[in-house]
Amino acid sequence: MKFGIIGLGKMGAAIAWRAMQGGHEVVGFDLNQDTLKAAGQMGVEIADSIEDVAKRARIVWLMVPVGKPVDIVLEKLIPHLQKGDIIIDGGNSYFKDSEKRAELLKPYGIFFLDCGTSGGLHGKQFGFSLMVGGEKEAYDKIYSILESIAAPDGFGYMGLSGAGHYVKMVHNAIEYGLLQAYAEGFHLLKEGQYKDLDLQEIANIWINGSIIRSWILELASEIYAEDVDMEKVVGEIAEGGTGKWGVDEAKEQKVPMNVIQESLDIRRRSRETGGNYATKLVALLRNKFGGHEVKKK
Repeated sequence: MKFGIIGLGKMGAAIAWRAMQGGHEVVGFDLNQDTLKAAGQMGVEIADSIEDVAKRARIVWLMVPVGKPVDIVLEKLIPHLQKGDIIIDGGNSYFKDSEKRAELLKPYGIFFLDCGTSGGLHGKQFGFSLMVGGEKEAYDKIYSILESIAAPDGFGYMGLSGAGHYVKMVHNAIEYGLLQAYAEGFHLLKEGQYKDLDLQEIANIWINGSIIRSWILELASEIYAEDVDMEKVVGEIAEGGTGKWGVDEAKEQKVPMNVIQESLDIRRRSRETGGNYATKLVALLRNKFGGHEVKKK
């Protein structure tokens, strides 16, 4: 199956690579010429513009920044798409925006799927976790593409438009709380009653058999193995907005989210104060799985 990708950065390129390994053809475009060149060397058929992608592919996957950039791309795509074509937003868009975009495209007969995409920098190797919302008919049409991109058993249909990004929003909110909990635990181990504990060894022990084992712990072990100089790390934690959206939605639905709310507050304070050991570890973990910037002194 042939489809287009607009946005060939780290995630977009990884999606293209996995799809091609699965036997699909990919035509792609990116505003960055170096990124576009690298994609071409990887085997992506290069398009001259967003409009050119729409002329050459009946399915178009978007991996562009959330908000206005998505709407700009849609405006450029619509005049060149046909009834029955499919647009997939694989970014972290707000679920209510995805609902509106699906409605916008209905009069044109164009399907819009919102695809929550998780896996970060390691998704290329291990496959992504994909949470898809939108018309089931469109989901069924791209099933083989999703199967190539996802980890084994790592994708599924969530429901009507907005559901995919809604589930991904909650996923990211949980991530905020998990990262903070692990980081605070290691902070206590470092500063607590028993000095000179081997934090890498502890992480490795927990990875194997403990009830709190996880990929996050594996990444923490990698950080400790690298013997990072924490004194040079600035403990400021950025955020992409999904955590706050999750907390706001929880308030609207009258569902308590106390742990995640506190993790959001900690991130905000870290940007005001420079944070502490725990927020430094969270920043390093975010860099490990997502390539997010870590500020250094």
